[in-house]
Amino acid sequence: MADAPKRKIALARQMRKALTGPEWLLWERLERRLDDGLVFKRQHAFGPYILDFYCFKARLVIEVDGGFHSEDARIAKDAKRDADLRREGLEVYRLPAAEVYRDIEGVADGIRLMALERAKRLK
Repeated sequence: MADAPKRKIALARQMRKALTGPEWLLWERLERRLDDGLVFKRQHAFGPYILDFYCFKARLVIEVDGGFHSEDARIAKDAKRDADLRREGLEVYRLPAAEVYRDIEGVADGIRLMALERAKRLK
């Protein structure tokens, strides 16, 4: 069973090289190190999951949802996943991929503000 975490980390590394279009656009903005002290990781392995984006300081998970996330089976799977992550003390923010395409700057700024507010509350 010790191999499972190693496999999850290896999968996350592969996924970092194959970001979707909206994930790539968002990553280009979130990877910037600003003076706010926030650091975002992409395709971060956390327990049995791989998170699209994760900010350690804010314990904030960002998930960019494509069209298949609106299918019934996927909705239930996402709800369970989000509940599992919340039990670990993480906040999960889901946004549709279309929103990233529509207003990438507004989305990225909003995520950064959300992370800053959450990080303040966690101090």
